[in-house]
Amino acid sequence: MKADGLNSIEKKAAFSLATVFGLRMLGLFMILPIFAIYGVELEGYSPLWLGVAIGAYGLTQALLQIPMGILSDKFGRKPIIIIGLIVFLIGSLVAASAESIYGVVFGRALQGMGAIASAVLALAADLSREEQRPKVMATIGMFIGLSFTVSMVVGPIVAQSYGLSGVFLFTAILTLMAIFMVQFVVPVSQNKAPKGDNVAIPQQVTRLIKHPQLFRLNAGVFILHMILTASFVTLPTLFVKAGLPLEQHWSLYLPTLFGSFFLMVPFMIFAIKKGYEKGMFSAAVALLAFTLLALTYHSESLVWLVVLMVAFFTAFNYLEATMPSQLARIAPAGVKGSAMGIFTSSQFMGAFVGGALGGYIAQNLDESAIFMCMAWFAIFWFALSLSMQAYLPSKSYSFSTPQLNEVESEAVLQKLIKLPGVVEATLVYEERVAYVKLDVKKTSVQQVKSLLHS
Repeated sequence: MKADGLNSIEKKAAFSLATVFGLRMLGLFMILPIFAIYGVELEGYSPLWLGVAIGAYGLTQALLQIPMGILSDKFGRKPIIIIGLIVFLIGSLVAASAESIYGVVFGRALQGMGAIASAVLALAADLSREEQRPKVMATIGMFIGLSFTVSMVVGPIVAQSYGLSGVFLFTAILTLMAIFMVQFVVPVSQNKAPKGDNVAIPQQVTRLIKHPQLFRLNAGVFILHMILTASFVTLPTLFVKAGLPLEQHWSLYLPTLFGSFFLMVPFMIFAIKKGYEKGMFSAAVALLAFTLLALTYHSESLVWLVVLMVAFFTAFNYLEATMPSQLARIAPAGVKGSAMGIFTSSQFMGAFVGGALGGYIAQNLDESAIFMCMAWFAIFWFALSLSMQAYLPSKSYSFSTPQLNEVESEAVLQKLIKLPGVVEATLVYEERVAYVKLDVKKTSVQQVKSLLHS
């Protein structure tokens, strides 16, 4: 078994769980580029209800994300993931059969009740060694980003051929594929990663919500996904008004998203190599705010819309890709699971609020006011980002420890925190685990293991 690479089980876990996550997110995202057009045909349509339908999944996801992770810790990862996917499947079928906007809202809310994100990430942690866990998580993150890109292209194509109900039926088929993957392809977990590494601990939640740096990050991901769902309350109709028929929207999204990806990557590499991550992050938020302001005044020209969409998705993809790594650096040692639970709940709640708020503004003001309102939120986020602390060059690890009593664990902890490169350390002797934030350029993982077992 190579220590510096994924072993066969970790590779299988990474790609199978990433596929499960990606298939589910693809189903959720496909409605974004088409619902503002097809939703008007539903009984009871109004801009407000259209926005609620787009974001309804976010409310139930946000409420159930942490509880589903805790249930997976008690009853097993795979059973909870499969139950969540079955609920998601039922929600997709309810939405597919709905003839009113209210039926779609109910179906989307049911989809969100299949909140499997925390259970999937926990299973990924169970199936990987602590030093390889970041690679597994990065693979899952990559597939989530890919699913968003694919959904922007596939959604309009499926809708053009099979209508709105066809999009939801296609989502149901994807969900069946995900259930098959979990049952027959995802490896069976024989071990559990330490609880603080993956599953939210209820006692920690209040303290972490008040953590000033994590608060800025949670507020940021809330605003980012609020902006995304609010913008798609009106963006598809703007493209149509600018002269691009719905069946050709995929031809706009495909080059726009790939173009934004190729613009984003050099900035990300530059920021990491030069140590400008904090500044580049704030610059991406500023670009997002500028794009939203520009959309308020330049939404009638198709050329302008294309240019602004490239800028929008460059900023969005950069922020979406970098925020999880920031979370890993900022979260205190031993509570990464709780921090991630709050982060993902904030993300999904932002999606719900964005849909509802975007629909409300479109109904009571006008569609351009959506972009102006979201721009002010982005400006507020930019101000918050300026007060974020610089990121320390560290990664979080969990290590097993020998059986220790309280006095012995305190002595070991004192030795541990004196090691160069150890930024933060927590030792939970009852669980025989140590959580360490480590700069591996100064101290190796093996040195920490040797100290803990000496």
